[in-house]
Amino acid sequence: MENAVKKSRFGTYDIVFIGVMSAVVFAANFLSIPLGDVTRIHFGNVFCALSGLLLGPLSGGLCAGLGSFFYDLCNPLYAAEAPITFLMKFALGALAGLISHMGGRRGKSLPFNIAGSVTGSLCYVALYLLKNFIKQYFLLKNPIDTVWVLMITKGTASLVNAIIAVVVAVLICPVFHQVVERSGLGAKLSVR
Repeated sequence: MENAVKKSRFGTYDIVFIGVMSAVVFAANFLSIPLGDVTRIHFGNVFCALSGLLLGPLSGGLCAGLGSFFYDLCNPLYAAEAPITFLMKFALGALAGLISHMGGRRGKSLPFNIAGSVTGSLCYVALYLLKNFIKQYFLLKNPIDTVWVLMITKGTASLVNAIIAVVVAVLICPVFHQVVERSGLGAKLSVR
């Protein structure tokens, strides 16, 4: 009989860092510019992508998903869709992390960080538009002309959010990497 102790995927530092980055994603969602009652430009996606670049696919996806999930729970307009938001934002962070950490790069290669951020952000935009189309057309039974106008408005705002997310996340990622390494936290994280 083997008495091997399984090592946990997440250590204490990993859990704390995931919690901190989830809180940053949550807070960044409040930094927004509403566009009528339909949509908004916000900075939450910046930190969803950055979480993936810093922590890789699983932890980055968790940060993006959890922070956005709790933001939605705090707003009665979004609360019912919080689980769907978790999945969509998880995809953003996970894809950014998967590509930027490919081949052991650990989110430190500019071309892979750009590719990861672009892929994660575009995947999120596609999922967001699909969710809204299904909701507006099939569930709420809005006329197709109304749905297309809404999709164009939401799509435009989502693309602006995606561009902001890619540019800002890629620009600030090296700074965050330096802080993590200089603080000694990088050596204590197992999820990177």
